[in-house]
Amino acid sequence: MSQNKELLELSFEEALERLEKIVDTLETGEVPLETAIGLFQDGMVLSQICGQKLEKVEQKIETLLEKDGEIVVQPMELGEES
Repeated sequence: MSQNKELLELSFEEALERLEKIVDTLETGEVPLETAIGLFQDGMVLSQICGQKLEKVEQKIETLLEKDGEIVVQPMELGEES
């Protein structure tokens, strides 16, 4: 699907923005069923894309700490903020 290819090329911010717009549109409840199904499918793809991009960033952003003159790679811990 060329639309999926287009979605894959989006930056994280663009994908998240599109996902937020889809959620807003679906939450109105004023979308025809066929349109809602298509939006839902796009939203699922965008959600997966955002998750994959975050995973890649998490892998790249390993906190580097210097201890006793050595650089220690420590995996970044992502916790929920309250």
